[in-house]
Amino acid sequence: MSIQSRAHSFLRGTPLRYYYHLAKARLGGAPQSDESVILSRLAVNCPRTFVEFGFHPTEYNCIGLTDFNGLLVDGDDTTVRLAKALPKRIEARQSFITLDNIQSLGTHFPELGVLSVDVDGNDYWFLAELLPMRPAVVVVEYNASFCLNAITVPYDPSFDRKQKHDSGWYHGASITALTKLCKEHGYKLVAVSAAGGNAFFLSQQSELPELDPAHAYRESALRNRWSGTTAKDQWERIKHMPFVDAH
Repeated sequence: MSIQSRAHSFLRGTPLRYYYHLAKARLGGAPQSDESVILSRLAVNCPRTFVEFGFHPTEYNCIGLTDFNGLLVDGDDTTVRLAKALPKRIEARQSFITLDNIQSLGTHFPELGVLSVDVDGNDYWFLAELLPMRPAVVVVEYNASFCLNAITVPYDPSFDRKQKHDSGWYHGASITALTKLCKEHGYKLVAVSAAGGNAFFLSQQSELPELDPAHAYRESALRNRWSGTTAKDQWERIKHMPFVDAH
């Protein structure tokens, strides 16, 4: 076990965990894959603002946008307290997000450069509500455990993936469903993170080539590694759960 892994094991479930992550945030963090590299390429000529739903102060998609003003939103109080270590140009707000309040959060900036949605639950329904606000760049987590099935979980204002299914794999929507939704609002799939899990969309007017989700899809490297399973294994375990067809 690495020193970092031993630190996580020792701190888990203790008050020291808060201070460990606070120090980590002050030293700077990074997303879990290449999200910040992709966003730095896609967000060159857009408004210098971002709104990100679902974050950790040391691992969030927009962390590399160092000249952007941002709003980070999460329902966890500790997460938001940790974000006090971030630069003053970034506001962190605690809010349990629902369809009743997401529009007011999404319109925090008059013009939105980057919209990021990663809430492990109602991602599809929140994205559907936010796309009419016309962000320049959209990044959204897809659930690789759904494989290429064009599905999403039903909307539930109190969604908690840990309570929905003991695996934690039942949440969000597939890359196929999210690509279809974005296409209906004039966006096209242009990139997928190297480790799987995040899809990136630009306006159909962008010069970048449009990707086919069937070819761009990647399994979640992180989920596969810690669970010792594949996306196909994960789907077999949750396929009996209720879904909404996004065709």
